[in-house]
Amino acid sequence: MFGRLIHKKGKGERGQSMVEFALIVPLFLLLMFAIVDFGMGFYSWITVTNAAREGARIGAVGADSATITQRVKDAAGSLNNSNLTISVSNANGTSGGTVGVTANYQYTLITPLSGLIHMVSGGSMGPNINFSSTSQMRLE
Repeated sequence: MFGRLIHKKGKGERGQSMVEFALIVPLFLLLMFAIVDFGMGFYSWITVTNAAREGARIGAVGADSATITQRVKDAAGSLNNSNLTISVSNANGTSGGTVGVTANYQYTLITPLSGLIHMVSGGSMGPNINFSSTSQMRLE
């Protein structure tokens, strides 16, 4: 008798787990996409910052603008170079001056969160996020 009651109760709730699964999966996927995009965006930001620092360092020891630009591109090797903009100021200047390197990178979200972020931010953030880093070092 007791076994029959459990069996009847289980039979009536057969579709409940499917409904719960259908409600939770979109939220879970949204969370997973957000984690992946945040991680890749954070990696891109750190890479751009390091690349600008590398360019300023080689510029501080007397490199010209073309060498500095190439060094920044090499340091940002895993990023898409077509989205990377580099500007160099005061390369080959006098000793005691400063050389400045600015690296701008346009990161494109890879997951379908771009539409949601665009809607939540009121249009201020879209599918592209701009990362910029400036580094200055004294010329040796």
